[in-house]
Amino acid sequence: MASEPSTKIPLKTLSSGHDMPIVALGTFELSFDQENAKAAIIEAIKIGYRHFDTACQYGSEATLGEAIAEAVQLGLIGSRADVFVTTKQWCTDNHPDHVLPAIKTSLRNLKMDYLDLYLIHWPISMKPGPISFPLKREEVMPLDLKGVWEAMEECQKLGLTKSIGVSNFTTKKLEELLQFANIPPAVNQVELNPAWQQQKLREYCAKKGITVTAYSPLGGQLNFITPNTVLTSDVLEEIADAKGKSVAQISLRWILEQGAGIVVKSFKKERLIQNLEIFDWELTEEECAKISSIPQKKVVSTELMLAPEGSLTLVDFADIDIVEK
Repeated sequence: MASEPSTKIPLKTLSSGHDMPIVALGTFELSFDQENAKAAIIEAIKIGYRHFDTACQYGSEATLGEAIAEAVQLGLIGSRADVFVTTKQWCTDNHPDHVLPAIKTSLRNLKMDYLDLYLIHWPISMKPGPISFPLKREEVMPLDLKGVWEAMEECQKLGLTKSIGVSNFTTKKLEELLQFANIPPAVNQVELNPAWQQQKLREYCAKKGITVTAYSPLGGQLNFITPNTVLTSDVLEEIADAKGKSVAQISLRWILEQGAGIVVKSFKKERLIQNLEIFDWELTEEECAKISSIPQKKVVSTELMLAPEGSLTLVDFADIDIVEK
């Protein structure tokens, strides 16, 4: 019999009809340490995390699968069905005939029969081949979104994933997708935090029944390139001091109150616990108004993904831009 977690994370019902834990543990690290990550995932399961976010590009799928299998053996969970697993398809597989092989590769890495959520990682198609960074501009190709999405829908129909969705999609790109989608995206995972609030996108997704999930909820996805405008925010620090919370908790609570899911990223036990201490208190209207006044700055961008040299020869930059206009 599985042991009871110390914290129970609320669920959100997706448009697909499946329930998703609203807080996930992300597994992206610039220098991925398999043993450290595996131990952290098992500790997270003990604490109460039941949603785990990975991607073929992260190199963490196999480690996540091993950690979940070990958690079952330890009796921390009853079976794989007790966790929600999200992974993502990389740009080199954004071709109609590559989608099915790509999801099968991810399932082999995870040693699982199905995913809970499979996402198109970026609205960019690259020449098929090994994953490399930065992206070579001359290898960016036109994205056959209709063909790719039909293949994603086939993955769901085949039972390889319970839900399908997208990541880094703007309202413009979602509008294009919804014109032909038979199964609408259940989730759009995007950069979202008090310093990049995405109001237009959030309102659009709510209207269309698409759940928004926040990555970089603390503004730290690329803080080695640019200062972290969330954790250094005077507004958030003032609110945190007044409530006896951390700046991180204020940011996470604000995202939660916008109706969005959250992908948190820490392998430290103390932070894993703190990131779940956000469910039994609320922000006041005055505090939310102060947060709404925070200057906005997007960190993750297509430009940062592309190599500085070379040129886009097959697509216009506007077709691959992920900044909401």
